[in-house]
Amino acid sequence: MTGRKNPATWGKTLLSKLGHGIQKLIFPILVIAIWESSSFSSDYSSVFPTPSKIIHALGDWIFGFDGSTQSVSGQWLTAAASSLTRVLSGYALAIVLGIIAGIVCSWWEVTKRLLEPTVQMLRFIPPVSWIPLSIIWFGIGDGPAVFLVFLAAFFHIFINTTHGIVSTPENLLRATEMMSASSLQKLIYVALPHAVPSIFTGLRTGLGAAWMTVVTSEMIAVKSGLGYSLWDSYNFMRLDLVVAAMVSIGVIGYLSDFILRLSYRRVMFWKES
Repeated sequence: MTGRKNPATWGKTLLSKLGHGIQKLIFPILVIAIWESSSFSSDYSSVFPTPSKIIHALGDWIFGFDGSTQSVSGQWLTAAASSLTRVLSGYALAIVLGIIAGIVCSWWEVTKRLLEPTVQMLRFIPPVSWIPLSIIWFGIGDGPAVFLVFLAAFFHIFINTTHGIVSTPENLLRATEMMSASSLQKLIYVALPHAVPSIFTGLRTGLGAAWMTVVTSEMIAVKSGLGYSLWDSYNFMRLDLVVAAMVSIGVIGYLSDFILRLSYRRVMFWKES
């Protein structure tokens, strides 16, 4: 056996994947086409820019080819990098502390009784309500944005880590006890592997919350980034740039989630097999 796929099978697989890709594009293309065509006869073109205007504004914002976006022409990469840096900084901190706190509050009864009520209460406070305090504590700049991103992502990761740990089947834990495993060994070799899917769910929802929060914080507490560009464009009634910023955030968020899903498949290869 050569281990090579049959050409016919390979061709069917390729066509199937191509077909699925085309199906995913049908709806957005249809929406854009209807949007563009209806805008020509609309009286609201000034407050509802056409896709062609948005694409043109986004192109100049990225490449700066005609200066139509004025002061932000060619500045997209700088704005995107600023937002991405803040998201990654707060998100990385949330991953570390969220997983540790989730383990501590779910595995040991003493720490669960001491810490979980406080953490559960704090998670109901919207991250945006921390904006006044974060500005006082960290000033205008990256500090408030990173702090708010951390808060937004932390509780998603904490809750899902806790759920993954406490839902470990009792029969698996009893089996390790029969082999004289210590509490730490049960945690490392049984509870944590079982919790990985739940933790990754928290990572995905936390990443979405991080992107939503960084945009809000950049509108108020920061003078750079995609969120700031969106709000500044609104102040100058450049609604084509407002939507271009929204599209940019959505695309970057989707790509970051895609990378996270690829990482999950790498980590969970043993489960798929």
